[in-house]
Amino acid sequence: MKFADRVMNLEISGIRKIFEVAGPDAISLALGQPDFDTPLHIKEAAIQAIRDGKTGYTPNSGIPELREAISQKFRRENNLHYSPSDIIVCAGASEALNIAMQAIINPGDRVIYSDPGFVSYGAIAELAGGAPDPVPLGDDLRIDLDRTCEAIDGARMIVLNSPSNPTGVVESEETIRGIVEYADDQGTLVISDEVYEHFIYGGKHYSAALYGDNVITINATSKTYAMTGWRIGLLAAPLEVAEECLKIHQYTIACASSISQYAALAAYTGDQRVVKEMRDEYHARRDLMAGGLKEMGFDFTVPEGAFYLFVPMSAEQLEAIISAGVIIVPGTAFGAQGEGFARISYAASQDALKEALNRIRNVV
Repeated sequence: MKFADRVMNLEISGIRKIFEVAGPDAISLALGQPDFDTPLHIKEAAIQAIRDGKTGYTPNSGIPELREAISQKFRRENNLHYSPSDIIVCAGASEALNIAMQAIINPGDRVIYSDPGFVSYGAIAELAGGAPDPVPLGDDLRIDLDRTCEAIDGARMIVLNSPSNPTGVVESEETIRGIVEYADDQGTLVISDEVYEHFIYGGKHYSAALYGDNVITINATSKTYAMTGWRIGLLAAPLEVAEECLKIHQYTIACASSISQYAALAAYTGDQRVVKEMRDEYHARRDLMAGGLKEMGFDFTVPEGAFYLFVPMSAEQLEAIISAGVIIVPGTAFGAQGEGFARISYAASQDALKEALNRIRNVV
């Protein structure tokens, strides 16, 4: 059987490889999967939508009331003025990334992103026919502004991700503004992946679109509202960009799940205290996990956001930890510069984290 080169050149996600070999007694700290249940009012909205028969196709861009709610969310939380017509409701942030690159990238166009960085960026760029061009982070795991601006020259697109997966770094306003403005001068489009915006324990989130019209903003309900399986993401961009992205969306999935859209409507318009409660719990888990690892001698900067630790460790330590039934992800899954690191997700209960620390303590 002969397959397309664009598929044969790709590897299965390193995160999924690790996750799927975990034994029944393993503690998985591999996936970015909130262990919280979806809040009750969101589930009830989905059940009511089913009872009301809202099970058919929706407008391609999403139900109008959800796009209006997202528009209001952007105004209220990010000081961004996207109209409902600028917004596409997608099947998760992954689809939003895909349609954005499919709509913008021509064969050979360079797409730059941070290394280490989220596993999908390079793969989706390659599927779009582009040339993935990862840019190494600085020694502090932050974006090196000068190096990144140098890489932007001649690039078609740059992907920003703050707070970052896998590092948990929250980039400064100076860095975000500097990249957006320099990219604008060079005719480079910016994708700003902001799915972890609400999980910040130090610093502040700055939306890239505050600093230029050359930005596509991507977000999702997945992390914010513990709705990973509901598959609702969003893309927001200037209308001329959104219209081109919509073409790809139409011919890919037609529309996001109707029931999930009504659940997302309840998420965006309902009680936001549930988000703060999850953030506070993640904060406590971060401190628990980081403190325990530091007591064992691991040396790393405690991240300011998301729910990951990116910890330097030897290959022998990594292998011993996984053999002890604590599933973590080798840093190389996130790029060549991840060599000598491992990503540890603390999106697990405190009891699970304590047991994981005990197992690690016994083997390192």
